[in-house]
Amino acid sequence: MVTEASTNPLSNCRLAFIGCGVMAEAIITGLLRKKLVEADQIVGSHPRLARRQEMHVKYGVEMFEKNRDAVTASYPEEPEDSSILVLAVKPQRLHRVLEELKGALVKEQLVISIVAGAKMETIAEELLHASVVRTMPNTPAQIGEGVTAWTASAAVNEDQERQVCAMLDALGKSVHVENERQIDMATALSATGPTYIFMVMEALIDAGVHLGFSRHVAEELVHQTLLGSVLFARESHKHPAELRNMVTSPGGTSAEAIYQMEKGSLRTIMSKAVWAAFQRAESLGKKI
Repeated sequence: MVTEASTNPLSNCRLAFIGCGVMAEAIITGLLRKKLVEADQIVGSHPRLARRQEMHVKYGVEMFEKNRDAVTASYPEEPEDSSILVLAVKPQRLHRVLEELKGALVKEQLVISIVAGAKMETIAEELLHASVVRTMPNTPAQIGEGVTAWTASAAVNEDQERQVCAMLDALGKSVHVENERQIDMATALSATGPTYIFMVMEALIDAGVHLGFSRHVAEELVHQTLLGSVLFARESHKHPAELRNMVTSPGGTSAEAIYQMEKGSLRTIMSKAVWAAFQRAESLGKKI
C-alpha cells in the first residue's frame, strides 16, 4: 500500500465506487496513474457482470454486484485508516441506491457524490450520514485535464477536505465553491462547457470545409487553434478582450469576423445557453 501519509492524504484510504460508469472509471484511472492509491485500496459495484469483469481485469480492483457489499469491503481496517464512498450512479437510480445503503456506513467514512442535481441534504438524510461532499466534474477528466467544482457539508473535517482535493486534482483541477447553488452554476458553465466548445469546434470545421479544405485538414487547423488559444490565454494572464484586441486590426479579417458574430448575437446566445443549463441543473435537483 502507498505510504507517506503526510504528503499523500489518500495513502491509508480505502475507496468504494458505487456505480462504475465513465466518470467513476476516470477517477480510478487518475488515482492509479498518479500513484495516489494502489488497486487493492479500491472496490466497486456494478449490476452488470460484464462490466464488473472488465473493471477487475483492466484495473485489478475488486468488484461486487451488491452496493452494500462494496461499502462494507471499504471499511477502515486500522485506526489510522480512512474510507471514501463515491456515489457515481445515474440520478434516476440514486434514491434506490441510497435506500439500499441506509445505515451501512460507519462514522469514519466520507461520502463524495458526482450525481448531477443530488443535494447533500438529501444524501445525508437518506444515508443517515452527515459527512457528504458534492462535486461536479467534466468530461476532460477522462484524460486528466478536467475541472471539478466541489463543496462540503459542515460535518466534513479538514483531513477529509484534503483527501477530496487530492482525489479531484488527479482529474485535472479542483475548485472549491461556497454552496450548492454554485455547484449548479458550475454544472451549467464547466460541466456542460465541453458541449459548447465541441459545437463551436464543429461549426469552425464545417466552415473550413465550406471554404475548400478537406475535413482532415480543417480538423487539424481547428483543433490546434483552439488548444493553442487556450494555452496562450492561460500563460499570458490577460483578459480575453485584451487578447482579442491584440489580433484585431482596423478593417482586417478579425474585425470583419467579429462584426458578423456580434451581429448574430453570439454573446447573447452563449449566455442564454448557460442560463438554460443552470435552470435545468436546478430542476434536476428537485426531482431527486
